[in-house]
Amino acid sequence: MTDVLQSGVMHLGQMSCLPDSPEAAVLDYPPNPQPGTDYLIRFVCPEFTSLCPVTGQPDFAHIVIDYVPDETIVESKALKLFLGSFRNHAGFHEAVTVGIGLRLVSEMAPRWLRIGGYWYPRGGIPIDVFWQTGAPPAALWLPDQGVPTYRGRG
Repeated sequence: MTDVLQSGVMHLGQMSCLPDSPEAAVLDYPPNPQPGTDYLIRFVCPEFTSLCPVTGQPDFAHIVIDYVPDETIVESKALKLFLGSFRNHAGFHEAVTVGIGLRLVSEMAPRWLRIGGYWYPRGGIPIDVFWQTGAPPAALWLPDQGVPTYRGRG
């Protein structure tokens, strides 16, 4: 743990408050423990919330982030705080989903990243938003994100 704390990770092992906004959130990026190896890291946030920018009502989503690290990985507690900071943030589904992916890519510089935002219906229409940086590494085992298409009570 000492090595991780010395590498600039500020949240792990510390009391951390939920940031006021995604912009105020600080993400931590410790060194990749398996540099030079292509492997998949998946984070799932089944209870993600943000606010509708028009009505101010809450929007709910199931977010799945898959990535292949390069030099660093994103620390899970910092990511949890970052994702939690969206609960008072107003943004369209597309801006929120793609914005999360772009922030991770710009700061962490993974070899590959994809994000799926499976938004629950508002006004009777679910919206699913997907973004990725390009083709995944050739030999990577890439499982399905495991979120079925929304069917309501059907």
